[in-house]
Amino acid sequence: MASRWESLLDRKPVPLVEHLLEEVAKLVAADLERWPLPLTELDLSTGRQFEPLLAPGSARPGEAVFREAFRLARWELSHQAEAYDDYMRNRRWAEQGIPPNEKQALLLASRWLVEQLLSLAEATEGRVKRGHLLDCLERIERHHRARK
Repeated sequence: MASRWESLLDRKPVPLVEHLLEEVAKLVAADLERWPLPLTELDLSTGRQFEPLLAPGSARPGEAVFREAFRLARWELSHQAEAYDDYMRNRRWAEQGIPPNEKQALLLASRWLVEQLLSLAEATEGRVKRGHLLDCLERIERHHRARK
């Protein structure tokens, strides 16, 4: 009978970038459980509309906001500006069950996801490429869903 350690030794090594993406995904998914979302800084000249969402005790938006935030972040990271613009211009978010009073939360959550991933690329001095960021976004979404 094989010991539990032998099964670990028999596994293929995991490339460092795979391990990094998985660990980042776990951390970001855990942060998504907090509301308001944890921010390190906010540029008030461009983010003033988000201030009420960041106040302690602000109501957490519905799950549809997070589901759609992943969609918007995916489009932004893959440079699908036309899809993003169509979604916002034609109020597709409302078709997905997001009430008008949660639109700002959708924008905040999607922007937050993108910023988390871009900061990863910056911290790794570009070694984590856009394809990796999209992979990491999928992992974050998978972990987020598993928590629900």
